[in-house]
Amino acid sequence: MEGLNSNLNLNEGLVPRVMPGIGEWGPEEVPSTKKKRRGRWWAVLAFVLIGAGLSAYGYWMWTLLS
Repeated sequence: MEGLNSNLNLNEGLVPRVMPGIGEWGPEEVPSTKKKRRGRWWAVLAFVLIGAGLSAYGYWMWTLLS
């Protein structure tokens, strides 16, 4: 019954070239949760700004053509 036991080896079955470097306490050079959260907000902000810019440009073109 494998479902009852948790396997904590997340690198099982991976090719060695894609495995993270393992340090004394865990993986090395892995971004922190705070850094990932900040990156998600930057992505949302960029998406909103690009959408607003495209909408404004489209409205400006519409006013020029009509």
